[in-house]
Amino acid sequence: MLAQGVLGFQYEEEGSSTGLTSLAGLPLYLDLVKASGLGAAIQEHVRLAGSQGWLDIQMVLALIFLNLAGGDCMEDLERLEQDKGFAAVLRAIEQELLPRAERRSLQARWRRARRRTVPSPTAVAEWLERFHDAAAPKAVAGTAFIPPVTVALQRLWRVNQTLLDFIQKHLPALAATLDMDATLIATHKRDALPCYKGFKAYQPLNCWWAEQGLMLYSEFRDGNVPAGHEQLRVLQACLPYVPASVTKLSLRSDTAGYQEELLLYCGEGKDPRFGVIDFAIGADVTPAFRTAVLATAETEWKPLVRMFEGKPQETDQEWAEVCYVPNWAGYSRNRADYRFLAIREPLRQLPLGDPADLPFPTQAFAGKGTCKLFGVVTNKKDAGDQVIWWLRERCGKSEEVHSVIKSDLAGGQLPSGLFGANAAWWALAILSHNLNAAMKHLVLGKDWASKRMKAMRFHLIALPGRVISHARQLMIRLGAGTEALATMITARQTIRALAVGPAG
Repeated sequence: MLAQGVLGFQYEEEGSSTGLTSLAGLPLYLDLVKASGLGAAIQEHVRLAGSQGWLDIQMVLALIFLNLAGGDCMEDLERLEQDKGFAAVLRAIEQELLPRAERRSLQARWRRARRRTVPSPTAVAEWLERFHDAAAPKAVAGTAFIPPVTVALQRLWRVNQTLLDFIQKHLPALAATLDMDATLIATHKRDALPCYKGFKAYQPLNCWWAEQGLMLYSEFRDGNVPAGHEQLRVLQACLPYVPASVTKLSLRSDTAGYQEELLLYCGEGKDPRFGVIDFAIGADVTPAFRTAVLATAETEWKPLVRMFEGKPQETDQEWAEVCYVPNWAGYSRNRADYRFLAIREPLRQLPLGDPADLPFPTQAFAGKGTCKLFGVVTNKKDAGDQVIWWLRERCGKSEEVHSVIKSDLAGGQLPSGLFGANAAWWALAILSHNLNAAMKHLVLGKDWASKRMKAMRFHLIALPGRVISHARQLMIRLGAGTEALATMITARQTIRALAVGPAG
């Protein structure tokens, strides 16, 4: 036999792949789809499939499994189709996710015998295109235009709401801190527009629910739309998705959220459900703000101390409350109390060129030299340093999840030249993230809560196994040891209990 490589082993083709799977943990998510009501919600809200061919639920689940399994483009659906073991499980139990009427008509939807278990990339591409409104005008460079959200996409967000309600039911949180932030998705699509960094991109504006670790809502946008454009409208659009049991809402944002209408809406209690919305938002460093900062006595500046594992750690930053009342705050009808905080940090190395060219504002202080200067506006009554650290919490998790959705899931590889199809693809990546969050927090427990997708795939999803049918019973035999088997059995028992509902 001809040697294949340096070391003493050979590769050969397995003669039979019947029942083999490298995704033995993926069917666990099917259990959760059923128990959470996600499958029923897809049936109720997503109505794009015609009377022939694939059902909407088959399309949605195929793209969720694509995300969870590690695929990042529609061609990777073939990887799921070729996994004979997983395909056997999916085909055997998919009817359990359907109402009786759909089960009866499933075979009649196909003019010829159905050959595939997972929809083909071509079929999925055609289905995604139905989320696009061909009559909507295209975005134009130099204009911040946002196409209206189509009815089909609104219905997809209703599916996500069902999952949020399920998680909230079993792991209730009375407060919702929303972190609003945009992220750039680089692309080479012909109709995509350059973002503020110069490359072609789309720039969705996302609403992250900090307490639950879930993405509440996202508005898909062209890359040339500024992150803060119509941020109040997006906040109002996402609030109906907040579960009814939430009683307190707070908002965090960077300087993109420094908008008069947004600040007044939150501070004056204009929201009919939540009233006053506590917020901390990065403030623009305007000439008037600089003047107020320079007028602040040196005795008012305090060290910004970080608490780490219960012990104080000093930073080289200082903060002060600034006597600053911009016009919009002075005109506030309800005279809401808006506080402005300033943060300064000495430049460790003086710039060689003009400080105005730096990507952050600077200010010279007598006796302190040149410092970075940042502002915060808030209506919270807490001590200023607590407000600052609370605002900075958003920089960790909400920005990390953008990376997860774009890199660990398929959100960063947009499939189409059509805006609506890409918006649906992004929403489905978010739905996949939230389903995985439910798996970690509700099913697997706290030891799994911080695991990234690569760890979830290594320890749970991408397990080897063989699927067999015996005495009309479908079985998945794991090849990953007794610990993995125990994890699977315990997880399925937990999901079964979740389907019944919380005790009491």
